[in-house]
Amino acid sequence: MNFRIKTVIIIVGFFTIISCQNKGQPEKSILVYCAAGVKPVVEKVAQNYYKEYGIRVDLQYGGSGTLLSNLRVAKQGDLYLAGDKSYIDEGIAYGFIQETQPLAFMRPVIAVAKGNPNNIRSIEDLAKKDNKVAIANPDAASIGRLTKKLLTNSGQWKSLKENATVFMPTVNEVANSIKIGAVDAGVIWDATAKQYKELDFITVPVFSKSVKNITIGVLKYSKQPTEALKFLRYLSARDKGLPVFKNLGYEPIKGDVWSEDPQLLFFSGGVNRLAIDQTIQSFEKREGVEVTRVYNGCGILVSQMKAGQKPDAYLSCDVSFMTQVEDRYTDITDISKTGIVIATKKGNPKNIQNLDDLTKEGLQLGICNHKQSALGSLTKRLLEGKGLWDDVYKNVRSQTPTADLLVNQIRTGSLDAVIVYAANVSKVSDKLDVVKLNDEQAMALQNYGISKNSDHQYLMKRLLNALTDEQSKKNYLDLGFSWEFNDAKINE
Repeated sequence: MNFRIKTVIIIVGFFTIISCQNKGQPEKSILVYCAAGVKPVVEKVAQNYYKEYGIRVDLQYGGSGTLLSNLRVAKQGDLYLAGDKSYIDEGIAYGFIQETQPLAFMRPVIAVAKGNPNNIRSIEDLAKKDNKVAIANPDAASIGRLTKKLLTNSGQWKSLKENATVFMPTVNEVANSIKIGAVDAGVIWDATAKQYKELDFITVPVFSKSVKNITIGVLKYSKQPTEALKFLRYLSARDKGLPVFKNLGYEPIKGDVWSEDPQLLFFSGGVNRLAIDQTIQSFEKREGVEVTRVYNGCGILVSQMKAGQKPDAYLSCDVSFMTQVEDRYTDITDISKTGIVIATKKGNPKNIQNLDDLTKEGLQLGICNHKQSALGSLTKRLLEGKGLWDDVYKNVRSQTPTADLLVNQIRTGSLDAVIVYAANVSKVSDKLDVVKLNDEQAMALQNYGISKNSDHQYLMKRLLNALTDEQSKKNYLDLGFSWEFNDAKINE
């Protein structure tokens, strides 16, 4: 692909646009609001991205706090990158950030001119009258906010504030002030200091344990979220954007492997299908990915995993089957519960009221296979616990890997009763009768795990967030599940 590339840089205050012209084709672009401290990385990655995909990335720089305030008013753009995740959390609380992605870590340090001519070694030295000090504005920049917070807690903020020569809108301006000798020292990010050969930096105890997470978020009012998410994945990929972070002195996350069109493999117990399939379809469209779903009995799925198949994520029918492969998964998260019930023909002609009634002579019963299915295993355990397994098993006329097959059989009249999940029959209760089982063992817990071997762990975390958002929760509840997720999004 041959491009004629023309770069024009316009700076107005803290606003920078990188404009790349692709001859002969209408130009796509996305707008990223970017913390000034991360400017060198994003600028370089944006240039690389254009060269590969011909999509222009317009970058507006400023302090994280300033950008956040602008976003609340402007309500336009595609992505917001903050030097501190707390600003992203505020954006979520304000209701204009959706998906998020961590990128790298930074720590605050004291920066001084090369050789440290004033022998500045501590916060106390910064407060001395003979030292000129620059501080980032706490209301505008993430490093300023953090500096104020840490030193307020240590009782040192007042003296430093009173001695500060100047408050700057961004961390870059603090660094540049030290570089040109306008001030003797300042508090900046370690990654920023590493980008200036004219500076040295000192770590101090009050800062040493404070690590901040550079994070990017997709703006809810983006008109092109799929393009925004594609750049987010590129920027956070271990083989694309993250090496640039590392080369410029940041400590990057491990990140996913880059793929323009990720192909994902997802295993799920059959009981979850109706609750999640629409959510996954929406996720595919928004992210620009393909999720191959394999719905089956959990016994079969676990056997396939043990035989060597490696799904990117697994959603169990019951925790007992996740337990069998939990060494392969991380971020295991409870999602929902559903009870085990007996479903009968409409009118319950055999008058089945409890598990004991399933031993009646001549009863035509359907259950799930205990070796192939979580429901089958739970059914056997439930009946064995009551000493009924052998007598009930004599009446079994059908064993299936998934409960939806049993529901189809009883609806056609080939069986008198089946043991299924409550969620399996919530939408056909007008065609069947349902006998609830008041037993604590008659309950299945569904949980989600991300494969430790997946090349797309962060992408699968975003799928988890989609499966646990309010719309997905409604889908689950409408199907008769109870909700077990604790509503804490997993973004770390």
